[in-house]
Amino acid sequence: MNIAVCICQVPDSASAVAVIDGALDMTRVTWVMNPYDEFALEEALLLRKQFPGSTVSALAASPESGKDLLQKALAMGADRAFEVRSSPLQDPFQTAWVLAEAVRNLYGKALPDLVLCGRESLDYQNASVPAMLAVMLDLAFIGPVSALGADGERLELERETEGGTELLVARPPLVISAEKGLNTPRKTGIRQVMEARKKPLEILQASEPPPPLVCLEGVEPVSKKRRCRYAATPEELAAMLDSDGHIRQISGEG
Repeated sequence: MNIAVCICQVPDSASAVAVIDGALDMTRVTWVMNPYDEFALEEALLLRKQFPGSTVSALAASPESGKDLLQKALAMGADRAFEVRSSPLQDPFQTAWVLAEAVRNLYGKALPDLVLCGRESLDYQNASVPAMLAVMLDLAFIGPVSALGADGERLELERETEGGTELLVARPPLVISAEKGLNTPRKTGIRQVMEARKKPLEILQASEPPPPLVCLEGVEPVSKKRRCRYAATPEELAAMLDSDGHIRQISGEG
């Protein structure tokens, strides 16, 4: 079984992110592997153990600063790690497009049996890349998956819905997005980290992606200042709400 895992890096939740002149200042950010991608990678490693002879390849459409990200994937146990180089990616559509091209270039016409992704990245939380990637590869998509079992050539999957738990049965090839709780990602020790640094990081050069579908024009910090006012009477409160645009006049009979 050939398994591809798409990973990305996100700012550590403890990092300080500032806004300067309408742009994000990321100079003090510490980058880590996206937690949802850790679940995806761990599940790929568990499947490899269950099916001897399987290979796990990690792909990251990250700038060169993503070297640590790929080395962590190798330290966790990935067989190969690929840096997908491209021009700066501006939206999920471009990210999915570049990853789809990389998967096709790596595997050729015989696509991998499984492509695993995290449910979403913690920075943008779009949760759209896995589904778009599946469409671009012309593969079925199931996600977010909270439990996965393999029985021969069948996969039994569970995902949470508003009304309960949905049970699905599928056959590879397909794209799966991993939900929190799918497994418990393994920890890496000094030995695994040192061994990973000796392994090569391979490069896949992507073509120029098509124009983005969504563009970020600017950002501004959230104002934490709040104005507190007191109303002595209901009429005064109503006047305040009306002046702030919180009261809408409703006309009509009845």
